[in-house]
Amino acid sequence: MSDKNFVDYVKLNCRSGNGGAGSSHFYRDRRNALGGPDGGDGGRGGDIILRGNAQVWTLLPLKYRKHIKAGHGEHGGSNNRTGSFGEDVVLDVPLGTVARDFETGEFLFEMTTDGETQTLLQGGRGGLGNTNFKTATNQSPRYSQPGEAGQDMWRILELKLLADVGLVGFPNAGKSTLLAAITAAKPKIANYAFTTLVPNLGIVKYRDQRSFVMADIPGIIEKAHQGKGLGTRFLRHIERNACLLFLIPSDTNDIKKEYKILLNELKQYNPELLDKPRIIGISKMDLIDQELHQMIEEELDFGGVPYIFFSAVSGKGLQPLKDKIWDMLNV
Repeated sequence: MSDKNFVDYVKLNCRSGNGGAGSSHFYRDRRNALGGPDGGDGGRGGDIILRGNAQVWTLLPLKYRKHIKAGHGEHGGSNNRTGSFGEDVVLDVPLGTVARDFETGEFLFEMTTDGETQTLLQGGRGGLGNTNFKTATNQSPRYSQPGEAGQDMWRILELKLLADVGLVGFPNAGKSTLLAAITAAKPKIANYAFTTLVPNLGIVKYRDQRSFVMADIPGIIEKAHQGKGLGTRFLRHIERNACLLFLIPSDTNDIKKEYKILLNELKQYNPELLDKPRIIGISKMDLIDQELHQMIEEELDFGGVPYIFFSAVSGKGLQPLKDKIWDMLNV
């Protein structure tokens, strides 16, 4: 998934259709010059609808489509004819798409099921024709309702990736290297911070033809929940992961401190993330010798959270890591 093709945030100007006006009409023919009211109702304005599509992975098709307009309803006609409904606009979006109001930030809904539809903006109602206002005391109403105006509002669509395992760590912790080592994904890898600018998904092959999905999420830094670094732009992708794999390099100065910082960033962003099962992967074990390995392990205590040393470069510890992840996914 290239940087250019992956889009997880769009801002759309949505305009639903106006409802058609009801008709004020009276029946007339050669034999009846004073027929009763027969004005039909106006058609409703078109809605703007989102449809979940499991085959869509990005919001890219909407990136350059800033203005979404639905059709207007037609006016009612004689002989109690209802005006045609305005044409709806249906937008296919990936599962995990969240809709919000731009002005207030209010959560509207989330698309979670293939084929599911939700109305992003409702069209105006059609007006009633004069037939509806006929009573015993008012046999010839000469009025009808105008159609209701459509809505013109800005909406935000945000995508949260769905994966079994989400990689959490500081920039340059080895997340992309791990993903490349155990999946067919080919993320950008380099020896500098923020190599990964978009989330990457990969399928990890496990024993007996089984598999699970792993997501490499751009690195988190301290105060990311306040917008520092890449900010909260990618933290939302962690919300839909079944479990979390924290990656901390074995050559870091203080492994426990780094873990606490990462944990705090998730807590500040969304405390519910701490309820997810998690495992700590201590990466780049090929950079330390056996003696240092033992010294580090003697000092580690993550409050019962399991941890494992591994090297994505040499491959050492990768199978035990996959075993631990599989066990965690199938508790």
